[in-house]
Amino acid sequence: MSSVVNWNPREVSIWLEKKGHSKYSQQLTEEHCIDGRALLLINETDLKSPPISINILGDIKRLMLDIRQLKVENRQTLLQLGFDPISLLTKPVCGSQVYGTQFRPDPFNYYDDIHMNHGSDVTTASSHSSEFEEDRRLKPEIWKTLIAMGYLFTVTWITAFVMVIVHDRVPDMKKYPPLPDIFLDNVPYIPWAFHMCELTGTVLCFVWLTVLVFHKHRFILLRRFFALSGTVFLLRCITMIITSLSVPGTHLECTPRKKPAFLDDGNFIGDMVYKMQQAYVIWRGAGMSIQGVRTCGDYMFSGHTVALTMLNFFITEYTPRDIYLLHTFSWLMNMFGIFFILSGHEHYSIDVFIAFYITSRLFLYYHTLANNQALSNNVDSCRTRIWFPLFSFFESSCCCMVPNEYESIIEIAENLACSTYNKYLVIKSAIKTQIFLLRSLPSNQKTQIGSSTLVGTSTIGSRTPIILHKKKR
Repeated sequence: MSSVVNWNPREVSIWLEKKGHSKYSQQLTEEHCIDGRALLLINETDLKSPPISINILGDIKRLMLDIRQLKVENRQTLLQLGFDPISLLTKPVCGSQVYGTQFRPDPFNYYDDIHMNHGSDVTTASSHSSEFEEDRRLKPEIWKTLIAMGYLFTVTWITAFVMVIVHDRVPDMKKYPPLPDIFLDNVPYIPWAFHMCELTGTVLCFVWLTVLVFHKHRFILLRRFFALSGTVFLLRCITMIITSLSVPGTHLECTPRKKPAFLDDGNFIGDMVYKMQQAYVIWRGAGMSIQGVRTCGDYMFSGHTVALTMLNFFITEYTPRDIYLLHTFSWLMNMFGIFFILSGHEHYSIDVFIAFYITSRLFLYYHTLANNQALSNNVDSCRTRIWFPLFSFFESSCCCMVPNEYESIIEIAENLACSTYNKYLVIKSAIKTQIFLLRSLPSNQKTQIGSSTLVGTSTIGSRTPIILHKKKR
């Protein structure tokens, strides 16, 4: 059969008979001329109400279930033809509100005009549509973002501690000279190259922060950035500590740090405290040489390449597709940063290659899963929970592609003002409720409450349990 949007009433009749709805075939296709497009726009209200007026609830539910399944099965076909699977209107590639992002709706896309149908009143939308309307907003879930930030914070501390360990285990340069490397053996050492790499990373970081400030879904972006960065650097900790490679350049001064004299007697606690102090120095300087941090042994794989690549991919993913100069600039910064790493002879070529490959693949896998969660079945969901538990947790309520929507400075200020005002109203309402409840109590109970709990209380939060307790009575 042809595409569902091109079905004529006869093809719709064949589909209805195939799905076991033959008794409604004549009514829908011959009496009401339901073709493919009209079939996809039918909702439960249409089936229950005149002129169709199906009176058997089970038949209504089964027919609607098959129609919804038909929408899911033909999602990609509708998108390729340029149709919105919900409204069946032709959507432009770049909308006026979603700048630079290709429109990729699906039956569970919360940004589609879900109430648009063939002439029916939006106020008579079905219960199914109202359920979608309730969840159509992408929730920021700030608490998940804070958890992701804590995850990255913990991983950075682990990374700094592992870097202290591998620095003390670095092979002796006289016994283990640099390994053969095609790039390092043919490109001369440039002393200032590694500093330039870190400067390019700083520029990309400022660009990414600017995107975050103006992006409407900044907390989702932050959550994904923290989760992906933490996961890659945690993997880097494992690869660093498993195998210690020889120093890639003879210019590097890589000798184990001299411990204080009081640690030579096998003082385990003192040794751990000393290593934590060294790890704090690395963590405070973000592992950057321009911050005075110099470590060796952390070669497999390159952390600087991870940072550059991650920033580049997030900038290009969450900025308008038609800003070609920004995307070209971001990729150039990424490539030049990698070139500067190798020119400074700070890493082997394999370190940089593996870092770029792992970071880019993990970014693409994560976003592919996130953008297609609505199409995954139970088996896929189970596998995702087992192999990607962090993804399942952080993306549990985000079942569609995050659109590139932006807010102006005025809109950001208005949102902050509204949020502050709403909190003020909540606090004001709580205070009024307390005063009303206290006034409605008998004088003996009021005196008892005042002497036992209210005296010396300075916060509204501490008075809330009293109100709830009185309400239960």
